[in-house]
Amino acid sequence: MARTSSFCVSFLLAAGLLGLLPQGRADEGPKPDPAGIVTGDKTTAVDAGGNTFTVAAPTDKTSPDYSKNKKDFDDYQSQAAKEPLAVKLADSVGHIRVATNFAWTLNTGYLVLFMQAGFALLTCGLVRKKNAGHLMMLNFAAYVFAFLAYYAVGYAFQFGAVAVNAAPGNLGGVPTLNHYLIGSGQWGFLGGKGFFMTGPAYDAGSNCLALFEVVFMETAGYIIVGAICERITFWAFLLCELFVGALLYPVFGCWVWGGGWLSQVGSTLNLGHGYVDFAGSTVVHGVGGFCAMALALILGPRIGKYGKDGKPRAFPAHNLVYVVSGTFILLFGWMGFNPGSTLGATDLRISVIAINTNLSAVAGSAVAMLLWYFMFGKPDVTMACNGMLAGLVAITAPCAFVSPTSAVVIGVLAGILVCFGVLFNERIAKIDDPCGAISVHGFCGWLGGVCVGIFADGTYGSGWNGVGAASYLGHAGQGVTGLLYGDTKQFFCQLGGATLMVVWAFGATYVVFSVVNKLKSMRVAPEVELDGLDVPEFGMHAYPEDAVVTVE
Repeated sequence: MARTSSFCVSFLLAAGLLGLLPQGRADEGPKPDPAGIVTGDKTTAVDAGGNTFTVAAPTDKTSPDYSKNKKDFDDYQSQAAKEPLAVKLADSVGHIRVATNFAWTLNTGYLVLFMQAGFALLTCGLVRKKNAGHLMMLNFAAYVFAFLAYYAVGYAFQFGAVAVNAAPGNLGGVPTLNHYLIGSGQWGFLGGKGFFMTGPAYDAGSNCLALFEVVFMETAGYIIVGAICERITFWAFLLCELFVGALLYPVFGCWVWGGGWLSQVGSTLNLGHGYVDFAGSTVVHGVGGFCAMALALILGPRIGKYGKDGKPRAFPAHNLVYVVSGTFILLFGWMGFNPGSTLGATDLRISVIAINTNLSAVAGSAVAMLLWYFMFGKPDVTMACNGMLAGLVAITAPCAFVSPTSAVVIGVLAGILVCFGVLFNERIAKIDDPCGAISVHGFCGWLGGVCVGIFADGTYGSGWNGVGAASYLGHAGQGVTGLLYGDTKQFFCQLGGATLMVVWAFGATYVVFSVVNKLKSMRVAPEVELDGLDVPEFGMHAYPEDAVVTVE
């Protein structure tokens, strides 16, 4: 354990040295606003259609619209000079708009944070009683150590250049995060500002974004718990969380949400609106799920999971009350996860997102429950819960871009996929996944990314990733559009991007931790696994009344 602690400290110190390199640029460009006084002004005062109060000065004299744009700018300047009070009022309106969106984003972030309690109850309930304390400690430690890694380097890697291509306008744009460590322009691969959340990241808008985004990263970190529990050592688990928080999640997150290259292929390669994942089917759940798959393969199945004949044996859940309670807490937290990803209550699409999220959840649960009933003669409450989570995972990427009917169809597909995914992993691939996390989050995360390219109906997302602000597919106001509504390029973009996520999350994890496992086994000793990990790993029973006490 001491060796693990030393490694953690060394890792963070090394990360800090790396962070010092780009910090020399902190004085360039816009200044951070840690007090939140100047964030939000007339430039952020917009109407329902996103039209700003101000008119920017045209810079491209070769543009065919230059004369009109120049006249509009001159007219604005003239009116502003005549009505200085109107400009001051616009500053106030812009500030209040951003403040409203701050409140929305922070409060929905708190809902996502509460999902940790749901994950803890769900995973704890699904495992054997002798490992209940082990599950609780893993869930708790995941938040602590993944957060520290994200604070040190993860946030900078993911959002250190977000202002370049994906400025979160609802939060004031975070203009100080504007430099790539690797790449530039529309080909950014790794953010380069905001290490240790200092300098350009010590800003009101940046910190609001960071709070919301760190709980998304933590969700990816919790996912792996369900697939690697009951046999992993604590030091190895901490190393996994540092890896997720510092590197695995932030890199793909930069590519999709940080303005990185994958989000920009609509402009650079003419692939629809670029890769789109509204709230994280792939960025969060897929990354966590396929990371979990790689780790589960490296660790191998639990002792006794497979008999001499190779057939799997059931290890029943020890507390169904925890499982159901945890599932409903997760559903509740998802009301922050998906609607909150607008980063603003001023985006009224939040109502559609909320309905879509719930419909997909119940559709997924109904299908999983009935399908299991049909195949095995009895409904299984654990599969019904996993079906609900599968529906939630699958709708997370397309939730803002599809109709309620499409949300139901997506939930149905997820409910089917999670059932057959669990059976495939257990019976064919021989991957021991105690909680079904790989199927729920990995397989259904991939499905969610692809569903954007199938079901997006074009009613939302005009100008997404800088594509089609004026018109798209010949229609003004047309947003992200899928295969069923005439955009084949978006479908292939989503298919390719979601598959790339699988390769990245599984491949990077497998390479790194195969090496780690060869250097020192990540798995507990057989006798520890047979007795239960609670006492050997953590020194106490989750249920002390069950311990045998000898009185002399």
